[in-house]
Amino acid sequence: MAKLITQRLLGVIGILLAMSILVFCIVHVLPGNVAYAILGEYATPAAVATLEARLGLNDPLIVQYWHWLSGMLRGDFGQSLVMERPAAEVVADALGRSAVLAALSFALVALGGVLLGVYAATHDGRASDRFLTLVQFLFIAVPDFFWSILVIIVFASWLHWLPATGYVPLAQAGFWGWLSHLVLPVLVLASGLVAHVSRMTRSSMLEVLESRYVLAARAKGLSERLVLRRHALPNALLPTITILAIDIGILIGGVVVVETVFAYPGLGRMLVFAIEHHDLPLLQAGMMVVTAIYALANLVADLGYAYLDPRIRFGKAAA
Repeated sequence: MAKLITQRLLGVIGILLAMSILVFCIVHVLPGNVAYAILGEYATPAAVATLEARLGLNDPLIVQYWHWLSGMLRGDFGQSLVMERPAAEVVADALGRSAVLAALSFALVALGGVLLGVYAATHDGRASDRFLTLVQFLFIAVPDFFWSILVIIVFASWLHWLPATGYVPLAQAGFWGWLSHLVLPVLVLASGLVAHVSRMTRSSMLEVLESRYVLAARAKGLSERLVLRRHALPNALLPTITILAIDIGILIGGVVVVETVFAYPGLGRMLVFAIEHHDLPLLQAGMMVVTAIYALANLVADLGYAYLDPRIRFGKAAA
C-alpha cells in the first residue's frame, strides 16, 4: 500500500509540473497587454514600457516561467496586478467560499446519487424506476445555467423564499442567513451530478446483483439488506468512486457558471475576473489550484479503489 501511495503521489507531482507549463503557455498567448490592462488604453508608450520592465515581461519566456515556478514552490504566487494584493491571499479567500459550496454539493451528490442508484436498482423495471430514469435524463441533458435562471425566477422572484444572488459571511448573517445564500447554488450544482452518479450506481448495482457471489450469499439465507450492505454495495461502488472523482472536475467547471449567475464570490467568479482584467498572476494561481484539486481528487479515488478492492492494493504492491 505504501508503494501504491508513493507511485500515485509521484504521478500527481508530474501532472502538476506538466500543467504548470501548459498554464504558463496558455496565459501568455491570451490576447491583450497586461501593462495596458493596468494603466488603461490611453497610457503612454513610455509608461507601458516602464511597467513591462518592472513586471519582467520583457524577459525570455523560459526566465519568466522559472521565476514564476520557483516562487510558487516557495508559496509565492505573485502579486495580483489589479487588486495589488498577493495572489495567494485572493485565491485563498475565493477558494474558501467555493470549498463550502463544492463540499455541500459533493455531499449531496455522493449521498443522493448512491441512494437513488441503489433504490432504482432494487426496483428495476417498476414505475418508480422509470420515473427516476426520466428525471435523471432531464437533469443530465439540461445545462446548469438554465436551472440557475429557473430557480432564481421560481424561488427568489415568485415565492420570495430565498435570496437570488450574493453571499453573506456566517459571522455577519448567522447560520440561516448564511445558508440561505447557498441553497440555490448547491441545488443547481448538484442536480445534474446526482443524476449522473445515480445512473452509474444503478447500472453497477444491477450487474453486481446478478453475480454468483451475491446469489451464493442469498442461498446461505442472509437477509436482503445484509446482502446489499455487505456483498453488493462495496463492489458496486468501485465504478461510482471513479465517477465521483471525475464529477469533482465537472463540479469545478460548473462552479464557474453557477457562481457567475448567482454573483457568488468564489474561485470560479475570480477566474472570470482575472481573465477579463488580464490579471496573469491571479489567473495562473487560480488555474494551478484547480489543477491541484482535480489531481488530488483522482488520487483519493485511486486510494479508495485500493481500500475497497484488495486485489488492486496487493496487485499494485507486488508490481
